[in-house]
Formats: sequence, C-alpha cells, structure tokens
Amino acid sequence: MDKKKQLFRLVKVLLLFALAFMAGRFGAMMTDGKQAVETAADGNWGLSFQQEGQPPVANATADYLKKFNAYYAENTPEKVLYLTFDAGYENGNTPAILDALKKHNAPATFFVVGNYIETAPDLVKRMVAEGHIVGNHTYHHPDMSKISSKEAFEKELGDLEKLFTETTGQTMKKYYRPPQGKYSETNLQMAKDMGYSTFFWSLAYVDWYQDKQPSKEEAFKKLLGRIHPGAVVLLHSTSSTNAQILDELLTKWEEMGYTFKSLDQLVTE
Repeated sequence: MDKKKQLFRLVKVLLLFALAFMAGRFGAMMTDGKQAVETAADGNWGLSFQQEGQPPVANATADYLKKFNAYYAENTPEKVLYLTFDAGYENGNTPAILDALKKHNAPATFFVVGNYIETAPDLVKRMVAEGHIVGNHTYHHPDMSKISSKEAFEKELGDLEKLFTETTGQTMKKYYRPPQGKYSETNLQMAKDMGYSTFFWSLAYVDWYQDKQPSKEEAFKKLLGRIHPGAVVLLHSTSSTNAQILDELLTKWEEMGYTFKSLDQLVTE
C-alpha cells in the first residue's frame, strides 16, 4: 500500500512538473510572438495565407502601419481590390497590361524606378494620360532598410520625383513602395516625414523571374484562390504571363463580384 502511495505521489509530481514546463513554453511562445509583432517593422514584408478568400496575416498590423501612413490592404467586407504594378524596367509587356486595364476601366498604380522612366518615357506618359497613378519605387532600387541616412533616403525618392516631373511635366504622387518589400521603422518614418504614404501588398505571386515564368494555370491558382476583399494586388509589369492573362484575370475577378479602386480611395477610407 505504501508503495502504491509513493508511486501515486511520484506520478503526481511528474504530472505537475510537465504542466509547469508546458505553461512555461506557452508563455515563452506568447512572448516571442509579441516581440515578433513589435520588431516586424524591420526586415522583409511577409504574408501568411490562412484561409482561401480571406485576408492574409501580415508581419505588421494595419493599425501599426497606419501610424506611418502605410497600408497593405483595406479592412472591408466589400469585394474591392487595388491593382498595383512594380516596374523595374521595360521589356515589352507594359502595353498589353495598359490595354487590359483600359478595356476594364480599371485604375492602377505603377511603382517605377529611374531606369524605367529613362528608357520608357512614352509609357510613363501613357500611364498618366490614361488615369493611372505613377508611384515612387526609388531611383536605383536599393535595399532601403540598409539606408539609415535621412539625406540618402530623401535623395533616392527625390531624384525620382525630379525625373518624373521633367518627363511628364507633372508632380509625382507621394506614394512609395519599398524595393523588394525591405524596410525598417526608420524608413517608414522618413517616408512619412517627406509626405509619403507607403504601400505594401496583401496578394502577390512569384512572377518576376524572366526565365521561369509561371504558367497561366499556376497564376490563376494563386491570384484567384487568394483574392480577398480589400486586397492590394502586386504584379510585375515585366511578367509575360501577366501581360497574357490580365484581360482574362480581370474578367474572372469581375465575375467573382470584385470591382477595382484607385489607391487614392484606400488612403481616404
């Protein structure tokens, strides 16, 4: 009987120890999660898709980003989406993209770099003439998270503004997208101090490798399956797949009940 009591006590002690250990691990995980949210503003923009048709979980919250006039999606149940294109250079695909946007009366924002304006000024002028926004993707497309100097940061954005004005005769809209989604809290604040709004995204796919373009089926699987109300969609204008499918893609989104809005409307929401 004494041996049974001793065994019972031993099991009880081991059970309590195990529960305490698990509680400690859970507490550590919660702490680590909190730290991840707090430090998420330094690094690469990232998304985790939890459920088809629903917004992804980002590595920084909308409320946190709003302090810096930064956005990645609209919190809305309405089926609206925002089309954005990153334009690092021109390789012949932009005209078809612009044609599809015009056909669907869909406003878009093109985040361009210095090389794009220098080599394709007529396309930049066409973007403006057809009612699209031309945003700032920096002049040289560097890793902006490594730029801590206010002067260097302002020069990357300011030089592109100047080139855009010289090319189009218009003032560039103060909309900024960090190259490669690399950023820091310091960057966000410096952009805000310059009067800029920063735009990330809530839907993108691997479309930028010229020698490894996704198939139409692969593109539709990601872009139709992961679309969600209030999405800010990032596509690359260098993608031949995007140029080929955009008309059909916009049609399919419309058939799903989606309408297209300008980033101007996201900022004023």
